[in-house]
Parts: sequence; structure tokens; C-alpha cells
Amino acid sequence: MAPTLTGNALWQELGWQPSSGQEQLLAELQEQLRQWNRKLNLTRLVEGDDFWIAQVFDSLWPLVPLLQTEAAQAPLRLIDVGTGGGFPGLAVAIAFPQAQLTLVDSVGRKVEAVQAMADTLGLSERVQLRCERIERTGRQKACRGQFDWALARAVASAPVVAEYLVPLLHPNGLALLYRGQWSPADQRELDAALAPLKARTDQCLNRELPHGRGIRHALLVKPLAPCPPAYPRAVGVPAKQPLGAAATTAAVTSPSAG
Repeated sequence: MAPTLTGNALWQELGWQPSSGQEQLLAELQEQLRQWNRKLNLTRLVEGDDFWIAQVFDSLWPLVPLLQTEAAQAPLRLIDVGTGGGFPGLAVAIAFPQAQLTLVDSVGRKVEAVQAMADTLGLSERVQLRCERIERTGRQKACRGQFDWALARAVASAPVVAEYLVPLLHPNGLALLYRGQWSPADQRELDAALAPLKARTDQCLNRELPHGRGIRHALLVKPLAPCPPAYPRAVGVPAKQPLGAAATTAAVTSPSAG
């Protein structure tokens, strides 16, 4: 399946122009995905627009303002939580040539595949894989409070993802939550979850992906104070008992609400 938006047209739509070397690396990443998909079911988004728009474009668009600044050449530390087949992490590693990336997933075979892809692409010095549950990552000294950016795409509900990401940020860091549709009710749930984490929503970005690929939202979350040591909670608890759920339910059902 040939992409319907390619080359300069793709990058003009995105608002960022990769170097020829970066563009070649992205094409090599697509070929690596093809090869690994024959062994593992990493992702169905491999060919044509599925790769270039739903994977690469969707991974990078919230970061375009950063890519357009000198910070794109800085030694940023980023962590991709629930990397799956390597997105957004590998695309971000290619776009930010000086950045150090940590990619986390709990599925060993996926971690091995993504590590192999990073090695083949020459990214192994800047891309580290961790095979573990993210609740454990957030309590490791090497990770807690260490990152400029913490990213999660298609992992869980926003309140759950917030509990995963916020403990990983240093005081001036930002968490990036990739979302599809986003409503005022979703925002209330996220705000309620962020309160005990000592964080708040800094921005809510949105854009329509090219060629009818749908609306996307990106939530930027910043810490207000050090994340309390109680978070993240034990493995499985954030998903079973999302932060803020009781508060938002009470707000909706209260006779005085609205």
C-alpha cells in the first residue's frame, strides 16, 4: 500500500523537515517493522499511510514546537512508556539526534524486537530498553524524577497514564499523553487524577491527521511539586483504581453539580 502523502508534502503538513539522514532512518525503521512483523505481531500500522501518518506523523506532531527550537539539538532525556512496537520512542529518537531515550514495555518479545531495531538503526547508544511494569520503573532511582519528557501513546485511560508518567519527571519536565477524542468530562477526570500527583494540565493540543486519519489530542502535564512517594502505586492498582475516579463521580452525581 503506497502512502498518499510522501516526502516534502508530508513534512510540510507536519511543520518539520527532517534531514536526509533522518528521513532515511525512518524508511529503514519501516523496513525493520516489516521484517519483525513476520515474526511477531508488533503492529498492523506498517505500510503506506498506516506507517507515515498513523505512526510517524502521529508520534511527532505534538513535539513539532520543540523540534523547531534549539532544544531539538540538546541532550534531552525522554521516556516512552508502553512502547509496544517502538512508537513513539524510535521515531522520537530519530527526530531528536542528541536525545537519550528509555523505552519501557512489559512484554519481553516486544522489548527484544525493539532493541534489535534500535541496534540495526544505529541508535543503541542513545536508546535503552527496559522490560518491566511501569509501576516498577517509577520507583527505580535511575528513572524516578529523571526525565525532561515522559510519553505514553495508546496505553490506558488518561488518569492511569498520568500516574505512570508524573513520577518520572524532573521538576521542569513535561508529560505528554497522546489521546484520540477528548471531552470536558475527560479533562475533569484527568484534573482529578493530577491533584494528588501534585501536577496540572499545562496545555491541550489538537489537530486533524492528514487524509482523514482522525482528530488527535495531546495533553501536556507539568509537575507543581515533587510527586508524593506513594505514587505510582503497586503493580495493577492504577488501572483497577484510577486516581480521581471517586471525586469525578461525586461531582457528576451531586445535586449541586452544574
